[in-house]
Amino acid sequence: MSHGHVKTLPPSLRVWAERVVGPLSAVRDASHPRETSRVWDVTGSRGRRFFIKQSANAALYERETFGYQSAVPALGFGRAPRLVETDARQLALLLTAVPGTPVSRLTLPGPEHRSAHRQFGALLRRLHGTDKMPGAGRREARDALERLADDAEYHLARAGDLMSENRRALVRRSADHVRKLTDLLAPAHIHGDAQERNALWTGPAVPGQRVSAWPAPGQSASGQLAVIDFERSRYAPAVQDFVRLACGPWQDRDDLRAAFFQGYGRPLSDAERQALPCLAALDAASCLAYGPDHGEHDVTARGLRTLARLESGAWGTFV
Repeated sequence: MSHGHVKTLPPSLRVWAERVVGPLSAVRDASHPRETSRVWDVTGSRGRRFFIKQSANAALYERETFGYQSAVPALGFGRAPRLVETDARQLALLLTAVPGTPVSRLTLPGPEHRSAHRQFGALLRRLHGTDKMPGAGRREARDALERLADDAEYHLARAGDLMSENRRALVRRSADHVRKLTDLLAPAHIHGDAQERNALWTGPAVPGQRVSAWPAPGQSASGQLAVIDFERSRYAPAVQDFVRLACGPWQDRDDLRAAFFQGYGRPLSDAERQALPCLAALDAASCLAYGPDHGEHDVTARGLRTLARLESGAWGTFV
């Protein structure tokens, strides 16, 4: 749900959507709390729910459209939205709705939380599909990593006083080391924003309700995970999809990390173990370049928290 003013569905998007699914009986703003996010939860006259998403720019629209057409079907029925229609002129996508609540809004009991991360790992492994990686995708994944390392100086310049000289040196060392690992990292079709807010959980817990750490007698850790928001999906090293989890819910939760990789079906390679903390440092620099200018305090906080962990010698906690 958006914060501040409610974003109204433009008439042109409504006309387009109704041509595809019929008259809309309900429309709700479902945007993220940032100016460029434009998403509406709509209901058709027959009671079916859909989402209309208007991308912020052509690059994000093309990435998300390609992701839904090429990689997302591998996740299986009910595990991700299905692309119904697109409109390149309006940068719009019409998507089916999948049930669930973002894991980030839930306080899940231990078994449920681990089950969610185990399923997250299994779904990302399907999405990554490295066995079927086309040659062009492998080249694109390599180029993406090089660009990421090259962008470090730009991010350091924009971060300004938020970055001490020690932290700048840490980020630069990380960029240099990532370049040396380029040929050793498995390429993949990544989600690009794999974090708990983009993982929907259908289970016994509900938003805002705190539940016990263990299920009641006879209750198993049940539930199903679905993944949403593919506007940053692209070819890149698979390890990049683990960065936001390592910088977020896996902190001090080795059980969640272990459950994820159990679902993923393989551990990190030696190269990925080296790359993950380096990518976390580069992500932190990006956070400090972007967050303050856009009023996204959670992004800024993630960057500062990550750098503090790395600076304190907690390098190994990321892997």
